[in-house]
Amino acid sequence: MSESNKMAGGMTGTNRTILIAAFILLAAAIGYAIWRDSGPSAPDPVAQGTGAPSDQLAELEARTKREPNSAEAWTALGAARFDLSDFAGAAGAYEKAVALSPDSAGLWSALGEARVMGSDSDPMPAAGLEAFNRAIALDAKDPRARYFLAVKKDIGGDHKGAIEDWFALLADTPQGAPWEADLRRTIEQVGQIHKIDVAARLASTQPRPLTADEMPVAARAIPGPSRADMEAASQLPKGQQDQMIEGMVSGLEAKLKANPADVDRWIMLMRSRMTLGETAKAAQALKDGIAANPAAAGRLKAQAQLLGVPGA
Repeated sequence: MSESNKMAGGMTGTNRTILIAAFILLAAAIGYAIWRDSGPSAPDPVAQGTGAPSDQLAELEARTKREPNSAEAWTALGAARFDLSDFAGAAGAYEKAVALSPDSAGLWSALGEARVMGSDSDPMPAAGLEAFNRAIALDAKDPRARYFLAVKKDIGGDHKGAIEDWFALLADTPQGAPWEADLRRTIEQVGQIHKIDVAARLASTQPRPLTADEMPVAARAIPGPSRADMEAASQLPKGQQDQMIEGMVSGLEAKLKANPADVDRWIMLMRSRMTLGETAKAAQALKDGIAANPAAAGRLKAQAQLLGVPGA
């Protein structure tokens, strides 16, 4: 994006590029990357847009009326509105969620992101910064808040400080995380713009290994869409590709109805819903999986956090 392409009120193309990279940081997930990379025809929610259908949005809005004291309901609505680029609406829903669940760092950073993305005149509005600071106070490792707080440094002229913070985030990035390339690109671009040499350090900085709880189900040989599946799908018209993928997801749901104690399949379902950009349904899968397997709540939440499931 060129410097001449500026947003209203003075947000530069450079700042917008950084914010878009931050969006990818949050929207992507390891499960999504595994499925996406397994074949050329896998749907790409970043490229296609991740808009939720209007009937799904209406259902989520109705749920918040039925369950006004449910942080999960407001979180799901916030995620769906964010998917539709209704950032003001997403912020409003997340505000309701954090009021009900004020100890969730992820919710605070989601609120901050919505406030930033909804600002046309200020690349780091005070309300967004406040939310990120609340997130960091609760969890110093929250990646979204760390990314945006580094953005604030860069916007404020502390380019070296921003790069240092991004390098620290890169060092904490789990191995295989799909946002790694975008984070590296951001460091490289900001370094080039401000004539800061980052090439050697980028080459030597490696993501950390995954812990056992973080390792995606697909990486542990739990059955899922294979390369052969996706290669077969590539020979089909797009409508039939979509049907094939939806059939896989429907098959997962059918197996879970028959055996709700299968924790691995709940994780696969969350991964599949995130792959399809159906964040609210992924959040519902997390809720249903925990309800069916309360003893496995920690594992389900750990996997959901890795996948970027709202409210995890």
